[in-house]
Amino acid sequence: MGKEVNGVSRSRFEMFSNSDEAVINKKLPKELLLRIFSFLDVVTLCRCAQVSRSWNVLALDGSNWQRIDLFDFQRDIEGRVVENISKRCGGFLRKLSLRGCLGVGDSALRTFSQNCRNIELLSLNGCTKITDSTCNSLSKFCPKLKHLDLASCTSITNLSLKALSEGCPLLEQLNISWCDQVTKDGIQALVRCCPGLKGLFLKGCTQLEDEALKHIGAHCPELVTLNLQTCSVSKHLFQCLGHITVKPAGHSSKIK
Repeated sequence: MGKEVNGVSRSRFEMFSNSDEAVINKKLPKELLLRIFSFLDVVTLCRCAQVSRSWNVLALDGSNWQRIDLFDFQRDIEGRVVENISKRCGGFLRKLSLRGCLGVGDSALRTFSQNCRNIELLSLNGCTKITDSTCNSLSKFCPKLKHLDLASCTSITNLSLKALSEGCPLLEQLNISWCDQVTKDGIQALVRCCPGLKGLFLKGCTQLEDEALKHIGAHCPELVTLNLQTCSVSKHLFQCLGHITVKPAGHSSKIK
């Protein structure tokens, strides 16, 4: 059983004595310690950061924060948390999931985009405060972005897709499910400048019609997966997408 300090239970791991921690620091070089810390999850890193000053530096080193998933803390995450993380991680951060973090908005994501310019995978699924402003920031500062999830960000419009097409040409997967303000004009702008798209998820984009599907078929030679559930497109047009796994309204089918 761990002892209690100020009413909070402390595990054996958190009860390292200064001498124990000092021995570890002397025996192992910083590079090896950083390598060990790189295998720890977010919660454990934060606990390590409280052990001592030297471990605080090691635990919060940007190289340990290349992949962060904050879904388990979604109710507690506010914009300032994302801003602080971005300042700490900087160019090291490659993957970030803010799925379900309702407290995060455009301002925090602008700071994030400015600080984390090497981001490759970003999930903003369910971040309902997000608007076109966030996509403008990503377009301006994050040219290496490959995977972006904007599902249920219902304020997203064609302006977001146009911005992404201009600044994020490496996009391989985009999820804008339930972004029901998007029309064929946004899709056209996106696919013309992002030829490497492999996955496009448009479920619930109810304003998309046949013309959007024609643009996709003409400009996405590498597309493998396309979700069109609840979209008003004619099934006979699926023949132009013969290499793609398509989910038309309500069911999945492999077009051959």
